[in-house]
Amino acid sequence: AGRPLTRLLPQGENGACGRAVRVGTRRSQLARIQTDSIVEMLRALYPELHFEIVAMSTTGDKILDTALSKIGEKSLFTKELENALERNEVDLVVHSLKDLPTSLPPGFTIGAVCKRENPLDAVVFHPKNCGKTLSLLPEKSVIGTSSLRRAAQLKKKFPQLEFRDIRGNLNTRLKKLDEREDFSAIILAAAGLKRMGWESRIGQLLNPEDCLYAVGQGALAVEVRAKDQEMLDMVSVLHDADTVLCCIAERAFMKRLEGGCSVPVAVSTMLKDGQLYLTGAVYSLDGSDSLKETMQTSVNYPQQSEDGPNDDVQHVGITAKNVPGQAQEAAENLGVELASLLLSKGAKHILSVARQLNDAH
Repeated sequence: AGRPLTRLLPQGENGACGRAVRVGTRRSQLARIQTDSIVEMLRALYPELHFEIVAMSTTGDKILDTALSKIGEKSLFTKELENALERNEVDLVVHSLKDLPTSLPPGFTIGAVCKRENPLDAVVFHPKNCGKTLSLLPEKSVIGTSSLRRAAQLKKKFPQLEFRDIRGNLNTRLKKLDEREDFSAIILAAAGLKRMGWESRIGQLLNPEDCLYAVGQGALAVEVRAKDQEMLDMVSVLHDADTVLCCIAERAFMKRLEGGCSVPVAVSTMLKDGQLYLTGAVYSLDGSDSLKETMQTSVNYPQQSEDGPNDDVQHVGITAKNVPGQAQEAAENLGVELASLLLSKGAKHILSVARQLNDAH
């Protein structure tokens, strides 16, 4: 159960709560569904609080005619929300974790990482291709994806297919697929489709052997002001320990590689019997050149009482006091070591060529 939050509850004369907790979110339908799910969990934990949702548009929502990888802005879907957080206009912000850069602006932290939905990528087919898989599509079929990571992996696996940019929120992309003949299929995150209630549209799930996923894909994050101890305490109850450890490893891997949405970097994690397995890869834009490795580490550590100087320890932007600190450290080291291994094998060259080609196009 949640702890009592004294600052949030100045009692009015009639004992009514005097203050709302304002939750920032993007305006898209998926963002609203994700935010509503977090707010529902918080309402159940803190029935005495009043939660108010504040929706706003971000740069990434407004620029729809340019590929994400070309805009070159690290915080495309987060900056406006963080500005509101900084100005105390909202108390916490709900994001898809994969939208959050591995280095947050000073003064912010991820106070909760919720239990991850299926992180895999999914193929949604044009109605005329219903029942097919990617390998059964006719040669030169056009597949829509705005992700360099997906395109790089799938170009190599399905050289007979063509890949083209498609932007817009989920509703827009599905409309473009269904109502025109431009695309034979599009690739989306399974998690988003599931949260929208459109699971029935998934024609094929891409296993990590076919397509490694994005760092943090499928997980929701709650961002707060790093010094707002009360909010940190409040949202920390939402942390899912396994998801936290997987995502710390993934984010540390990405950070060490200095990857972003302008280069194809992909991961897959698994936690089993106290062992955390991380597979990470980098690709050239056409997928012809790639490096992929897997490493593992033990994250089997007991929770220690960590009152004192460790209060504000962040691991790649995540503050999770209720997850054993040594386990978080091990997860972060795993990500860094795996990235260092790939860098020692030439990952830097693959990524810098990919970056230059992407900028040139």
